[in-house]
Amino acid sequence: MKTVYAGEFDICTNEDITKQLISLFDYLKTVDEDKTVVFEKGTYYIDSEKCKKYMLYITNTVGDEEFSNDETPHLNAVPFYFGGIDNITFDGGNSVFVIDGKVTNIAMENCKNITLKNIEIQHSHPDMHELKVVRKGIFSVDFEIDRDTQYEFVNGKGYFFGKDYRYAIDYKSNNSWWIGLIRKATPNKIKRVNHPLFSALKIRDLGNRKIRVTYPNTARFKGDDCYHLFDVRRQFAGIFVNKCENVRLENVKQRFNYSLALVAQDSENITVDSVEFAPKKDSARKMASVADFIQICMCRGDVSIKNSYFDGAGDDSLNVHGVHFKITDIGNNQLTVRFMHPQTHGYNPLRVGDTIAYINTDTLLEEGTAVIEKSELVNEYEIMLTVSSTDKARVGNVIENISACPNLDFENNVMTRIITRGLLITTRGKVNVKNNHFISTTMSGILLSDDAKSWYESGMCKDVTIENNTFDYCGQTPILIKPENRVYAGAVHKNIKLIGNTFKKYKGYSISAKDTDGIVLKDNIYSGKSIKTKNCDYKQ
Repeated sequence: MKTVYAGEFDICTNEDITKQLISLFDYLKTVDEDKTVVFEKGTYYIDSEKCKKYMLYITNTVGDEEFSNDETPHLNAVPFYFGGIDNITFDGGNSVFVIDGKVTNIAMENCKNITLKNIEIQHSHPDMHELKVVRKGIFSVDFEIDRDTQYEFVNGKGYFFGKDYRYAIDYKSNNSWWIGLIRKATPNKIKRVNHPLFSALKIRDLGNRKIRVTYPNTARFKGDDCYHLFDVRRQFAGIFVNKCENVRLENVKQRFNYSLALVAQDSENITVDSVEFAPKKDSARKMASVADFIQICMCRGDVSIKNSYFDGAGDDSLNVHGVHFKITDIGNNQLTVRFMHPQTHGYNPLRVGDTIAYINTDTLLEEGTAVIEKSELVNEYEIMLTVSSTDKARVGNVIENISACPNLDFENNVMTRIITRGLLITTRGKVNVKNNHFISTTMSGILLSDDAKSWYESGMCKDVTIENNTFDYCGQTPILIKPENRVYAGAVHKNIKLIGNTFKKYKGYSISAKDTDGIVLKDNIYSGKSIKTKNCDYKQ
């Protein structure tokens, strides 16, 4: 075991270390033996403009059509880039790394046996801004801008600015519906609403971080409303894991990221323990992520997420799923399949030896299987496969890679201020969701989905246990089992056990299920009704 001290590369506390990090990672690529990198505890600074850049096709992030003309699609500045580095423990020494500018914080590609621990990521003046209602009149509202946001008025027009961005305060105010709103009376709840400057007639700078906005009426506002404004494009990520094996995150804190806090795609065996994706308690903002906290896509093996805290997500807390690839051409035991959602493409998770299932897009049921004999990414959106049989393949239907369906253990976690769902689960692997606290989700606490028409996120659930969880508040059905099939030809999901869960503050059905067999309900505590079903068999 080799110990590498960051200080040996002139990485010093309270200094900009961007270029020194590049030298450190260049060196680590040359060390084949097991190694541990150790940082002196302190605060370090990183400048996005000095970072190396990499082409990263990150699932469920910005689509090609969303980039502006002056941007290179999928080009990411990355301060911590683990490319092809195996057998490493990267110990931040409980240090804080402050990033100025838009980056993917950490990227791991083609790595094996990698542990990241004892590190906290913060951002300086990030492109997320809080407007708080401090006065409401009949035709005007005064907002206070959070203390961390940089802004200016030029010729009477207001602008937010920081490293890598500058735009008008009312940018896209007439068509932004994803803005996060937290009300004084419900500080743990966050929901999506229209932009607070929608329908504004005039915006005036009052000084002392306050602006006055004139409206035709102000009925939608309440005192101390806190609106969070951000770029919803999901252009970067917090931590990106691609084509890796045996990755462990331990005591990792991310206070903000520009998209999804953790994305793992086409990887195997992911362990997340004692992480905190949340604003600091004294933060100027109450949101930590523009989109989901964790996205697990086309992964394998075991995914374990335990003992962690998730606060303030712009989408789901966790989404575990595969990809339904549409069949566009068939011939001579060959298939051409296509990524269908514009935010997911550019990589090939279909490996030689994998088993694929032919899925009917209307019923979401399996009509046959085949083994992949050859797989080639033809372009960003299409993959050419040679398979053992195309007998059950039909153009217009989809395939699911049933070799890339991980097991999931999600235990002893806390989730609050989640703007959509707590967990979105669509995997055939064995799933255990136990001893978690869902403090607040605007939509369902847990959704078992599956679709081949919109997001194309596969697939069916075969063995799910949801046990001893507490659901304090859910804006919609706390546990929703809803495959998006359009035709019922049999159960899509099977073997769902709901045991010993507590549902608070929900007067409707705590559980709603369709097109699912083998649901078991035992020892659950309901504040309202228990279960509503359609085309299901279940027992209590």
